[in-house]
Amino acid sequence: MSTRLNAAQPYALGLFRIVVGLLFAVHGAASLFGVLGGAMGTDGGTIEAGIWPGWYAAVIQLVAGGLVLLGLGTRGAALIASGSMAYAYFDVHQQAAFWPIQNGGELSALFCWTFFLLIFTGSGAFGLDQVVASRRVTPAEEREREPIAA
Repeated sequence: MSTRLNAAQPYALGLFRIVVGLLFAVHGAASLFGVLGGAMGTDGGTIEAGIWPGWYAAVIQLVAGGLVLLGLGTRGAALIASGSMAYAYFDVHQQAAFWPIQNGGELSALFCWTFFLLIFTGSGAFGLDQVVASRRVTPAEEREREPIAA
């Protein structure tokens, strides 16, 4: 059983990454474009451009979420996303109460730790990182491709 589960690990990780990236990107799109109910607390509206930290957080959510969803630059995008969610938790939520259940910061804490995990695991299966890595040509392969002059 353990062998089968270990063999499926990259695929489970890839699906996990896709779902998390989609949820994060949709959260950013809702805040920036007013789709799917809009930004929280705006009754279906958007966050005004340039407002700190909400608008910048929404841009990070949309871009980093999209990159994680695609599996492109997963580790870097996850680092930025994790940091932004740590900032959201400690700067916005923890002022209200210590525990996430009391201060409304459960989502920020979950996203923070989820992206922190992806920093170390990478994209798993189904990621564009894998496609890009497989297309890279080493210098030895490049020399093999060069025509030999007579």
